[in-house]
Amino acid sequence: MSAVNYEQELLDLLDIVITEKGSDLHLSAGLNPIIRVTGSLIPLVKKPALTEEDTKGFAAALLNKEQEEVFARKNEIDFSYALKDGSRFRGNCFIQKGTVAIALRYIPNVIHTFEELNLPPVLQTFAERPQGFFLCVGPTGHGKSTTLASMVQFINRTRAEHIVTVEDPIEFIYTPEKALIEQREVRVDTEDFHIALNSVFRQDVDVILVGEMRNADTIATAVTAAETGHLVFSTLHTNNAAQSIDRIIDAFPEGQQDQIRLQLSSSLAGIFSQRLVPRVSGGFIPAYELLINNAAVSNLIRERRTHEIQTVIETGLEQGMIDMNRSLAELVQKGEITVENAFAHSINPKGLERLM
Repeated sequence: MSAVNYEQELLDLLDIVITEKGSDLHLSAGLNPIIRVTGSLIPLVKKPALTEEDTKGFAAALLNKEQEEVFARKNEIDFSYALKDGSRFRGNCFIQKGTVAIALRYIPNVIHTFEELNLPPVLQTFAERPQGFFLCVGPTGHGKSTTLASMVQFINRTRAEHIVTVEDPIEFIYTPEKALIEQREVRVDTEDFHIALNSVFRQDVDVILVGEMRNADTIATAVTAAETGHLVFSTLHTNNAAQSIDRIIDAFPEGQQDQIRLQLSSSLAGIFSQRLVPRVSGGFIPAYELLINNAAVSNLIRERRTHEIQTVIETGLEQGMIDMNRSLAELVQKGEITVENAFAHSINPKGLERLM
């Protein structure tokens, strides 16, 4: 197999992902290439099983020299890979059982609107805010980045603002319309999230997108940026609003938790939690929860009563809040998703039972 043109073979595989409306490509020694379509893994049986040499060849086609050196040193690396048509893939190379393995996630080159993504119109009100801290949360692969991209693109189309994104790696590429947009990739354009965020205070920035909040330093700087007149968007791998607030506070040593609790209670704009649920007609549709920070929520955060936040969401429909179970129940009533899938994606199945 030494004569294989790995660059061309890679392009063929990525083309299959796009053509089949897949989300991911997996390359692992001893197995056929595997793609994920509508949540299911499908082996490409017409392609031969990959050898150790093959996965090394694909890694060489994906990584530049500097990335190869990091991979050799650390045995894993995040990266992005762009096709000529602007389509992009977020990738991770890693070692498993002593051999190279690769996972690639497809990032479409079109940024969709709230309506096209079946997201609630209320998200527009958060994109219109002059400042505040807005979180999009949920498990990996459930569309957090796509939702935030639609919010950033809404600002880009409607306001002359300076937007800076800090990502690892860069996912969606924005074409500046009304806004000035600058995108910084960790390890390529900046050393890390925290350093990049500290720099924005000297860059005359209006809107900041932080790809992920990985440590207390990044969280503290993001919250401070929201307090000082910036609109800050970010993501967390948490299940709901209450858990997200606890995760942020728990990232700090005990002596600093009261301070971050106070800052968060005033700077938080909202938390949007989403799940992509298989649609009866094919593909996925989002179910979601929305917490809007108001006086009641702010008090609960300050008074260490985050366990009561779920009740505020469930009773806050008139204020525009959205309860995940209600969202799932409505999708079932509209015939968009099955009852089984609604229960499979509910954090509180007993609560969902009462709404069905």
